[in-house]
Amino acid sequence: MDWWSTLLLIFGALFALMAIGVPIAFAFLTVNVVGAWIYWGGVAGMEQLVLSIYESVTSFSLLPVPLFVLMGELMFRSGIATRLMDVLDSWIGRVPGRLSVMAVGGGTMFATLTGSAMAGAAMLASLLVPEMEKRGYHRSMTLGPILGSGGLAIMIPPSALAVLLAAIANISVGDFLVAIIVPGILVAASFVAYIVVRCTLNPSLAPRYDRAPVPMGLRIRNTLVYGLPLVVIVFLVVGLIFLGAATATESAAAGALGCFVLAWAYGGLNWKMLKESLHATLGVSVMMLMIITGSTAFSQILAFSGASTGLVEAATGLPLAPLWMVLAMQLVILLMGCFMEPLSIMMLTIPIFFPIVQALELSPIWFAALMLLNMEMATITPPFGLVLFVVKGVAPKGTTIGQVYRAALPFIACEAAVLIVLLVFPGLVTGLPAMMGR
Repeated sequence: MDWWSTLLLIFGALFALMAIGVPIAFAFLTVNVVGAWIYWGGVAGMEQLVLSIYESVTSFSLLPVPLFVLMGELMFRSGIATRLMDVLDSWIGRVPGRLSVMAVGGGTMFATLTGSAMAGAAMLASLLVPEMEKRGYHRSMTLGPILGSGGLAIMIPPSALAVLLAAIANISVGDFLVAIIVPGILVAASFVAYIVVRCTLNPSLAPRYDRAPVPMGLRIRNTLVYGLPLVVIVFLVVGLIFLGAATATESAAAGALGCFVLAWAYGGLNWKMLKESLHATLGVSVMMLMIITGSTAFSQILAFSGASTGLVEAATGLPLAPLWMVLAMQLVILLMGCFMEPLSIMMLTIPIFFPIVQALELSPIWFAALMLLNMEMATITPPFGLVLFVVKGVAPKGTTIGQVYRAALPFIACEAAVLIVLLVFPGLVTGLPAMMGR
């Protein structure tokens, strides 16, 4: 059978299972079992599949995933995130679209506490939407910044999705976590620039209001008490990796320990909170590990069947410059993001795209950063972005899904603009990893 026939058969079976409602992890498992039986020789193939699954989930590089998830759970359930919003509120002056800018700042802070876009969006919406409605903000300036900023949790370390992508793509987790810092900051800066410019040109979108000034001494005190510890956590997670003093796993463990200490210091650590945090961490971690097992075996079956090799040879033989090839792959991911969630996109595309990237002799870390940003866009891309429905669920009564869609579009455009910048200037991604201590 030709490689393209094999590729169509495998993906056709996979999409057919997903179309009839089979959960994606079990759809991949079914295809993997059948593929292993056919291409790996019956019973011997089943034994090899078991070995593949075992090896895929016993990798040391995967340990940051549950630790990052645990960090987020501890920070949110201990109430530290809410106190950080109060600190941010005291420092933001009378800028146009003040509460919308605050949503971006809050989203950036929450991104350093948790890798969940949905959790970040839900927290921002619950804290800011009532106040925005009270101040007469337009729905586009109420919902849009929260939609965009919630997704920053994917792009700013510690990001469990970034660890998962790096593990599946077989690139350095530590290097990748450092590499996405600048892209994440650029996305947040583009959101702020859009809000300020838009609200300056049309002040009715976000009416200005007077607020009681906070004494400088109180601001400094609250920043030292609640803000400085966050800087310490960020240093434990990212700074130790950058300095070469710890691996990604070791820094994740240090960050998790720091979050336990903070939760205890602020009086938020108790048995009920700890039980809930561990239970939620276990659920998310098991789901992600199931994704890893399916994706790893799927990649191996594609390679063994000859489908991956044939596709790479066909792609590299096209009369296209490497940059245009990368752009075409990003457009495919963007289209998939309209209908699928990030984990599904990763499982389907990484086994196909990364061999092409390696054949083109491009930086896999650079391509992975582009892909991660694209999947951040997927969370707010109509019609089925997950964060769209989270925000719709907590939006003011009477908000339609169409209003949520329209509010998301300018922030999708901001992310697309940053994606183009990263395409043209790869050094923005690869620069920091190149400077890391070894």
